[in-house]
Amino acid sequence: MIGVHFDAVRIEDGRGQLVARGLVDAAGGDAGPIVYEMTGGRWVYFLLRPGSVHRHDWPLGVHRFGMTHFRTTTFVGVPALEGNTWPLRWWSKPTRETPYVAPELLLDAIIDVQNVQEPSATTSPAPGRTR
Repeated sequence: MIGVHFDAVRIEDGRGQLVARGLVDAAGGDAGPIVYEMTGGRWVYFLLRPGSVHRHDWPLGVHRFGMTHFRTTTFVGVPALEGNTWPLRWWSKPTRETPYVAPELLLDAIIDVQNVQEPSATTSPAPGRTR
């Protein structure tokens, strides 16, 4: 349950996969729990320590789920650690050393993907010029 066992950040399929790859690389292979939904919206969920999602400013397109002052409950499916868990699968499993995704590393990975997908004006040629 969101806000009790973990908070979650959800990113759409293509961008979410790029972020997950970057995060796993940056974390040396141990990024913490990342869940991939293989049907429907094909969302990628990054599971964070409870209470941590609202401490950060997340970019547009990133959905955050954590405890709020409103009386709502949000559930995120979590696959079993072993066996067939279709339509969910682990992109990165939790470990004793990394039971949750580090929000700072996740933000860095999101920003890295954004910078590749939307280069800043400083890297674009001036109007009317080509590289």
